[in-house]
Order: sequence, then C-alpha cells, then structure tokens
Amino acid sequence: MLSHDTDTALDDIEFLARSPHRVTVLESLAERPRSRAALRAETGASTSTVGRTLREFEARNWIVRDGDEYRATQLGSFVATGLGNLIERIETERTLREVWEWLPIEANEFPIEIGADAVVTVAETSDPYRPVNRFVELLRETDTFRFLGFDLGLLNPCREEFCQRILDGMETEIIDPPHVAAAVRRTYPDLSREALESGNLTVLLHREVPPYGISLFDHRVGISGYNQDSGTVKVFLDTETPAARRWAEDTYERFRREARPLVVGPELE
Repeated sequence: MLSHDTDTALDDIEFLARSPHRVTVLESLAERPRSRAALRAETGASTSTVGRTLREFEARNWIVRDGDEYRATQLGSFVATGLGNLIERIETERTLREVWEWLPIEANEFPIEIGADAVVTVAETSDPYRPVNRFVELLRETDTFRFLGFDLGLLNPCREEFCQRILDGMETEIIDPPHVAAAVRRTYPDLSREALESGNLTVLLHREVPPYGISLFDHRVGISGYNQDSGTVKVFLDTETPAARRWAEDTYERFRREARPLVVGPELE
C-alpha cells in the first residue's frame, strides 16, 4: 500500500489538479459506487491510468473497494465536495477576471457568486453592440423592467424598440441623473413624450447613481459596465442567482428611497 503520511495538503491538491480525470473519478465515486469499466468509460482514461488513480485514492483512504465496484469514503466525499466548491469558485473568478475592470463595484458590496451562472457578453471591435443586443433579448422577455445608472450607452442604441416595449405595456421605472434625463428629453422629445404619456414609464432622479448599470428584469438581473471615457457599454453580465437578485434589489431600493420624481417641464434640474 502506498503511503502519503508526509504529504502536505498542497501535495494532495497538486496530485488532483495534475490530471483532470482524477477529479472526475473522485466526484463520480462520491455520487455512487462505480466499477473500473464505468470509470474508464466516464473519463476516457486507460485501464492502467484508472488503476493507478484508484490505488492512490485507496492509499489516502478516500475510497474503498466493494466487490467489483469502488465507493468514496466519508473522507473522500468530503474532499470531493470541497474540491467541487474550489473549482466552482475558480471558474466564477475566471468568468469575471477579464471584465472586472469594466465593473467598478466595491468588493464589499458585490456578490462574487453572481458570476457562477452568468452570461457575460463583451463588446468586440467587430461587434460593438453585442452587450446591447443581449440586453434587448432579455427586454423582449420581461413584463416589468427597472434600471439604475447611466442608461445612455445601454438604452440609446435600442431606444425605439425600448420605447415600443413601454407603449406595448412593459411597466418601466428608471433612476437617472437629472442631466441624463434632461438630455434624453431634449434629444428624443417625441419618443420621451409618448413613453411618459403611456403611463407605463416612471422616471426618478438621483444625482449620484453608480458608475455601472443595474437592470432588473422579471427573472434575471443584468449589470452593465462602461468605458468611463466614451460612455459605451463594454460588458453586459446577466444572471438569475438569488444572491444577485438580493444585491440588485437592495441596491436599487437604496437609491430609489433617495430619488425624486421627474417633473415634466422644459427644465429638469
């Protein structure tokens, strides 16, 4: 029997990480007992490779043999669960790593778990409106919509379809800085008037909105990140995780309590 009494925790982590099929074998045996043949079919590894892996696991007391099958011990299941959590964390971090610079959110207020199942849409040189197009997809599927932040970069490219959704009955509430709301009304007076007169649009004003956008759809939450120099949307991240919904609702309501209603008139400030 192999002995790993002098190994450290990092040695065990390195052993598992060195080959992806080792993780698969341990997680599979933590689910239910399996034979060598079943493990070979699941991992695509050779007979000798699976055999070596099983011997290493046995030496660590992570698994035991039961007839023609192997099953995880309580220790093995414990390791498999922790490993799965670690992999999920790293995958989440990798999802956010490349777009983090466009999401200027304080770490203590942002649930990193939002990246666990997020759809991340990044603007590309060949397709700068990819984030906006993803936003429009979600807009078509919602009956209620709320937005907090600088909406020009997100809503301006799809303003006609957005206004049409409002006219068709989508209940909408937007929290804007006063100068943004004024600029929209000056630039698109007819669309603004129609949307406001429909009774389906409420505009609230707040002078210090976040430097990112929060979109609340019926079932998903979206976060839009901007190029602070150009105001263009660089990334749109959307998810339906409960943690994201709680954070978005709490943040939105905090600003909503401090906002004031738009007064329709020639001047908004």
